[in-house]
Amino acid sequence: MKTEIIESLTNSFEEQTQRTDSGVEYWLGRSLQVLLGYSEWRNFNTSAIAKAKVACEAAGHKVSDHFVAVNKMVDLGSGSKREVSDLMLTRFACYLVAQNGDPKKREIAFAQTYFAVQTRKSELIEQRLLEAERVAARKKLTVSEKALSQTIFEQTGDTQSFALIRSKGDSALFGKSTQAMKAQWEVPDSRPLADFAPTIILKAKDFATEITNFNARQHAMRDERAISNEHITNNEAVRNTLLERGIRPESLAPVEDVKKVERRLSAGDKQALKKPDSLQ
Repeated sequence: MKTEIIESLTNSFEEQTQRTDSGVEYWLGRSLQVLLGYSEWRNFNTSAIAKAKVACEAAGHKVSDHFVAVNKMVDLGSGSKREVSDLMLTRFACYLVAQNGDPKKREIAFAQTYFAVQTRKSELIEQRLLEAERVAARKKLTVSEKALSQTIFEQTGDTQSFALIRSKGDSALFGKSTQAMKAQWEVPDSRPLADFAPTIILKAKDFATEITNFNARQHAMRDERAISNEHITNNEAVRNTLLERGIRPESLAPVEDVKKVERRLSAGDKQALKKPDSLQ
């Protein structure tokens, strides 16, 4: 397909893009009908759209989330208006409609690729946001642990207690020792357990650590035993909350090394700066 045709079709599809108040992209069915080269709405609705709804349900998605019936007013040649039925279609719905069309038609072939790429971009954006959230959570835990370490040193004069207190907190949170969890998750001895922990665990550890640091300062705890007991109590409380919500920390699977994730995000940022018109 020639470049000028691709550019023209791209512009046509993007000109018809609309957004809900919450920011969700959608296309109107009757607009998509024209874009895909169908001459009659009835045939388009009972063929391509009907098949797309079946595919949507088969994929495990609610049809009503992606195909929303609406009514709109259209101008008639006489200057009067008439209400007609239409559909709001999400990007995913449009992709399914295109996939159920005839790829021999130029517009259909283009739409299949266009919506596939757009859907993939959305998935990549979501994945990147989740990865960035995890990296941020790991950095936040590091800050909290450094603050607790400083509190322990200032109030007990001990530079060795922090590792022991943190380990006791892990045992209270996981119901297993740090070493047992490292063995379960196959974490190298030289690496922190937290570098392989899911975001929910990072945030749980951070919350318990913040409480321990606050109470240790608030109550001027002067020995390792008092701070250890505080940290154990806080991690047990966080664990109970997780269990109540159906999350068992020791049963969660490890995730990718957060250092690798951070390097990948950094490389992507550098690539975007080198090629500001492309995130690929």
